[in-house]
Amino acid sequence: MATLPVYDPQKQKVGEISVSDDVFGVVPKTGVIHEVVVWQRAKRRAGTACTKTRSEVSGGGRKPWRQKGTGRARAGSNTSPLWKRGGTVFGPKPRSYSYTLPKKVRKLGLRMVLSDKVMSDRLYVLKEFGLQEIKTKDMAALLARFGANKAVIAVKDKDEVLELSARNIPNVKVLPQEGLNVYDLLKHEFLFIHEPAVEAIEERLKP
Repeated sequence: MATLPVYDPQKQKVGEISVSDDVFGVVPKTGVIHEVVVWQRAKRRAGTACTKTRSEVSGGGRKPWRQKGTGRARAGSNTSPLWKRGGTVFGPKPRSYSYTLPKKVRKLGLRMVLSDKVMSDRLYVLKEFGLQEIKTKDMAALLARFGANKAVIAVKDKDEVLELSARNIPNVKVLPQEGLNVYDLLKHEFLFIHEPAVEAIEERLKP
């Protein structure tokens, strides 16, 4: 069991917390993390691109000209893909890009990214955030004290005061602990965890 320091909003150490090596002490592997990121980004793809085939474009009711005797190439419809404003051959259609990834791989990738934050001293456990009311200025000051300009803040349960205080700060995201994911942790340099959320994260990600 490793220990992490616990801070107050003024960045003063107020205690320590024991964390599981199975969650916060895993050796990161680029291949696993990359696999999880690709899976996450595939799930987020809209897949709404759509083109019309020759049967879907307007027109095509009659044969443009008779089959023989005109000296021109044979044509049966003005919706042919060979024609201007004709249909598209093998164009994109609405589809889902999502696919399944084993839950063990997803959990492993998240454990690796959390471990990397610990190893690089970019993970802070906070006893409390000290916000009595919705105040963006106070939230920005707290992050400045820790030198964090890109951060994910993980809480055990939904915290409306925290969410609304951080909403207008660029590159800061507040997530409930069950919403922690590899992509957001890689995108944001620092991770702040509310102390009560640590146990919930370990319970969710234990091997």
